[in-house]
Amino acid sequence: MGRQQYESRAAAFHASTDGSSVELPYAGFETFLKREIADVEDVAGVDAAVLGVPYDGAVSNQPGTRYGPRSLRRASAWLAYLSGYKGGLTNIRTGQQVDFGALDLVDCGDVPVFPMDRATTADSIAAHVATVAERGTMPVLLGGDHYCTFPAFRGFAEGSGHDTVGLVQIDAHTDTVAESAVLGEHFHGSSTHHIADSPYTDYEHVAQVGIRGYESPDFFEFADETGLSLFTIRDIERHGIEDVIGAAVADAAADADAVYVTFDIDSVDPSVAPGTGTPEPGGLSASQALTVMETLGTHDAVAAADLMEVAPTLDPTDNTSRLGAYLLTTLLEQQFAR
Repeated sequence: MGRQQYESRAAAFHASTDGSSVELPYAGFETFLKREIADVEDVAGVDAAVLGVPYDGAVSNQPGTRYGPRSLRRASAWLAYLSGYKGGLTNIRTGQQVDFGALDLVDCGDVPVFPMDRATTADSIAAHVATVAERGTMPVLLGGDHYCTFPAFRGFAEGSGHDTVGLVQIDAHTDTVAESAVLGEHFHGSSTHHIADSPYTDYEHVAQVGIRGYESPDFFEFADETGLSLFTIRDIERHGIEDVIGAAVADAAADADAVYVTFDIDSVDPSVAPGTGTPEPGGLSASQALTVMETLGTHDAVAAADLMEVAPTLDPTDNTSRLGAYLLTTLLEQQFAR
C-alpha cells in the first residue's frame, strides 16, 4: 500500500508540475541523448541502437579511448536537455526543424571487452553489432580505438546479410598497414586493411576523407593499384568539404548494398579536438566535420556508423567529447529527425 501511494504521488507531481519531464544535462543516467536502455536482443523496430566499446588495447601511441564511450554519452546530455527544454529545436546551421521525438533511439550499454584479449574483444564486438543488425536496426558505436571498427564492420555485414558493404572513413590516417614488426597484424593502424581483405568489401568500395601526415613511400601507387578512393586534406582545401564527402560516399556506395561510416576524431585538427591518441596537425575544422555528418546523414545507403579514438583524459576541456557527441547526433538527426 505504501509503495502504491508513493508512485501515485510521484505521478501526480509530474502531472501537475510544468518542466518536471525535463531532465537537466547533469542529472539522471548517462545514456546517449538520455535515451532508454535496451538489450541488443530487444532493438527490433527502433531506428538506431548505441553500443559503447571501452577498449584501447590496440593503440600504438597514447591510451585513453577506453573512456570515450562514457565521455561521449555525458557530452550528449546537453543536446537531450535542449530538446526537452525547448520542446523541439531548429538547427541554425542547416535551417531545419529537428524533432528528436521522431528519433527512435536506444542505448544498449557497453559490449563486454577483455583488456588483455584482443581476439575475444573483437568477437564480442562482432556478435553484439550483428545482433543489432539482424533486427534491422542501425548500429552506432562509441569507441574505443579504431581497431574496433574492423569487428564492428564484420558484425554489421554478417548480421545485415549484405553481400557488399562500402566504407566511408573520415580519418587522419589510412589504417592500411598489413603488418607491423612491433605491433603485429592487429592494431588500430590495420583496421582498414582487414576490412578490405574481408569477404564483404574491397578497396574499390573504400573511400577515405581527410588523410594527412605521413604514409609509406609508395602509398599513392598503392591507392591507384587497389582502387582506393583517396581524398586527402589538400583535396578538401582545393575542392571544398561538401563536394569531397559527396564524391566519397558515392564511390563507397557504388554497387554496394549499404555503407558503413567510421569517423576517427583525429581527422579533426588537434587545436579543436586534442583528446585523441595520435593527433596530426592540419585537420578538419569543427564546421567541416559537422558538414561531413550532415551530408552523410542524408544518404540512404548509410546504415551503420561509429565514432572512434576519443580519449577524454587527453583533453581537460571536454571539447573533443563535446564535438564527438554533436557529430553523431548530427548524423542521426539527418537520418531520422529532420
